[in-house]
Amino acid sequence: MDFTLPETHQMLRDSVRKFAENEIAPVARELDKREVFSEDLTRKMGQLGLFGIVVPESYAGQGMDYLAYAIACEEVARVDGSQAATITAHNSLGIGPLYYFGNEAQRKKYIPQLCTGEKLWAFGLTEPGAGSDSRGSKTTAKKVDGGWIINGAKIFITNGASAMNVGVTVQAVTGSRGEGKPELSCFIVDRGTKGFSSRPMHGKLMWRSSDTSELYFEDVFVPDENILGKQGDGSKQMLSTLDRGKIGIGAMGVGCAQGAYEKALAYAKERRQFNQPIANFQSIAFALADMHMKIELARTYLHKVCHMADHHVAFTKEAAMAKLYASEIAGEVTDMAVQIHGGYGLMEEYDVERFWRDHRLLRIGEGTSEIQRLIISRSIGCGE
Repeated sequence: MDFTLPETHQMLRDSVRKFAENEIAPVARELDKREVFSEDLTRKMGQLGLFGIVVPESYAGQGMDYLAYAIACEEVARVDGSQAATITAHNSLGIGPLYYFGNEAQRKKYIPQLCTGEKLWAFGLTEPGAGSDSRGSKTTAKKVDGGWIINGAKIFITNGASAMNVGVTVQAVTGSRGEGKPELSCFIVDRGTKGFSSRPMHGKLMWRSSDTSELYFEDVFVPDENILGKQGDGSKQMLSTLDRGKIGIGAMGVGCAQGAYEKALAYAKERRQFNQPIANFQSIAFALADMHMKIELARTYLHKVCHMADHHVAFTKEAAMAKLYASEIAGEVTDMAVQIHGGYGLMEEYDVERFWRDHRLLRIGEGTSEIQRLIISRSIGCGE
């Protein structure tokens, strides 16, 4: 196996890293402090080609692969989790369902405008009472002449409330499969549709300059042509979307850990105690060695999952493993980065404080660590 990045991917990594360091890093701390979603940075990320990365050029995408997607997400997360969240959610959760499950008319209508960075799309799955149990949705879609009436609410939805949002893919209950099991279907709901509203959420621990929202549907009418795929396929569509989304979250975990590790390594070489840099002390040196090792292992496995996705090999278990390992390694690395910084690591002036906060959602979003372990255990024949 050749683990060398292709030249195109090396160029992508270098260009995204340069952009993140020059454009995002100078404003990340202030945006985080003020809880401001940056439309300017989002447009610039679109101009750089960070949206629609795996979408064919025929739909105005970049025509690249999941390895490229993971590299881009990692490099942005290495500097700022909030901007990486915008990229990850828009690519996998926003564009993904429309591309993989939409018909040709839906693809042509929506996807090109979403690949430029001028418009964003959201993914309406989580509800106040339905998180890990995605089949516990209470949002309903009732069939009427010519379409459907949607009622319900969604919460913790990324890219759902800013002025750049133009719509959402929403999962709703459309009937029953018997034995108390709901029939779930997905619908395209355009921003501005009567009865559809959104509200930004503030006061978050992490991703404070990412757009997180609550969505409300009050007798929202959508025409028949707005159903995504077939009626009753909603759960399969959502689970498939989450599998691909875990590549992005895994990449964010690797990037978050990489950024925190680099800050800790630089600090350890500069900070002096007992007349020498603290990097000379074995306890610090070994901690940094472990951090470096874990990041390399997480990245290598994530790239394997990208290879599987790009070659159309089933990767549900592997996606869960990559997401679980990368997100939990991000927790270990950022925690140790704060420890190495000592009291300074608890102050806003030092980025490791933000990295530590930002990592926390990675162990919850796209399926909690517990759900990933459930997926893995079932795939190896346990708990069936």
